[in-house]
Amino acid sequence: MTMSWRARTRVALGATGALCLALLATPRADAATGTPTTPTDLFNAYSTCSHDPDAPVYVWAGSGVDLEGVPGYTDPDATPRLSEQFKLWPVADPTQVTSLSDQYATAGFEAWATAPASALTDGQTYAWQAQTLAGTDASDWSAPCYFTVDNTRPSVPPTVTSANYAENQTNQGGEPVQFTFGANGVSDVGGFEFGWMNPLPVAGGANIGDHGIPQPIDPYADTRYFVRADSLGGSATVNLIPPSGSGPATLYVISLDRALDRSIDETSYSFFLASHAPTVTPVEKPQFDRPTTFDLTPDPVLQAKSPVVSYSVKTTGGQNDRTVQVPASADGSATAKLTLDGADGEWVQVSSTSANGWVSAEQWWNVVFDTTPTVGSDVYAENASGGGVGVPGAFTFTPKVKNVVSYTYSFDWGTPVTVKAEAGRTAHITWTPANDGFHDLDVYATTKDGIQLTAYDYYFTVN
Repeated sequence: MTMSWRARTRVALGATGALCLALLATPRADAATGTPTTPTDLFNAYSTCSHDPDAPVYVWAGSGVDLEGVPGYTDPDATPRLSEQFKLWPVADPTQVTSLSDQYATAGFEAWATAPASALTDGQTYAWQAQTLAGTDASDWSAPCYFTVDNTRPSVPPTVTSANYAENQTNQGGEPVQFTFGANGVSDVGGFEFGWMNPLPVAGGANIGDHGIPQPIDPYADTRYFVRADSLGGSATVNLIPPSGSGPATLYVISLDRALDRSIDETSYSFFLASHAPTVTPVEKPQFDRPTTFDLTPDPVLQAKSPVVSYSVKTTGGQNDRTVQVPASADGSATAKLTLDGADGEWVQVSSTSANGWVSAEQWWNVVFDTTPTVGSDVYAENASGGGVGVPGAFTFTPKVKNVVSYTYSFDWGTPVTVKAEAGRTAHITWTPANDGFHDLDVYATTKDGIQLTAYDYYFTVN
């Protein structure tokens, strides 16, 4: 969003029967030779102006209504001091004119003024026009724009029903939930906002484009959260996929009137989904840091309702957690080849997606790897007493997994030392104790891929 015009002072001139235009601007000494032109790009409350008195724009006016237009000047090389004049009146009484002005306008950029809330009555329709002024020169007035003030929110929440998912009961799932929203007797409901999470997004508004021109946002263009009623005060039907394929689900719904005012209360519709997760089966016994093939099989209930077309496969606990999409064959099955490199093990989470967009519950599968090294000593056996002060002892480190290239060890939580693995991926060290009593040897291995494996603590006692 770009805000490309400078700050301006908004001035309300009050309600009058005639407009005092001559006092709005003073001619420059080097007055330009051009003339002011009628404002274009007219907006009220950031909504595009309606020139049809039978189809006014409905606006909330609790804090006033901004009126906007782009003033123009026929000489593009001139920089005269411009102002933009607005006049506003209730359609029911054109003699009650409110005059407003932006006295620091720039040709080609939106100028604006705010019609105060005190000058606007709920339920009343208003007309307004804009005019460009350059000194004592004035453009023609723009064609009238029309809006109706609607400060009254829908008094009751909408009705919500479902044709295929029973409320507060467990449902099988596998197909979109068909919801019907009703205005619940409120005659000016124009649509509905809905979502699986609270709070719901704010409806409407506008981005500000080049030259300060608003770009109104039509909330109903976002079908994830909004739907128009089939008629004013009518209903709407949507088909929605719950965010989770199992467990509790709640949809929240509010009504919106023509000014996009929200209903005072919301309606919620809750239900439960049975779990229909796919089956995940390793074809061979998984090995650390080696490819493993998995068979993925769809849940028969989901497959019968709408064929599974793909799987989302997520791994966690490895060196690089990742998610991959795997296409399914015609019968809904698939295979996935995964390299599991979590030093302590890894989780695999799989969900299926059906042709109708339904996403199943996740199936969780996990494997635990023991990647600690085996430690042995001819003098200082594990969990035993041996040797003595000044008596050297040999220690051997042996891997439980492939591709180990080094070991890092420390005695009694001292400075770590790294040694390369020898033939057979083992390593040998010699250590001489300086004192008797309890000791700890902490060792972990590192693979050729730089994976630090799980450490092992080897405890022993020196005589």
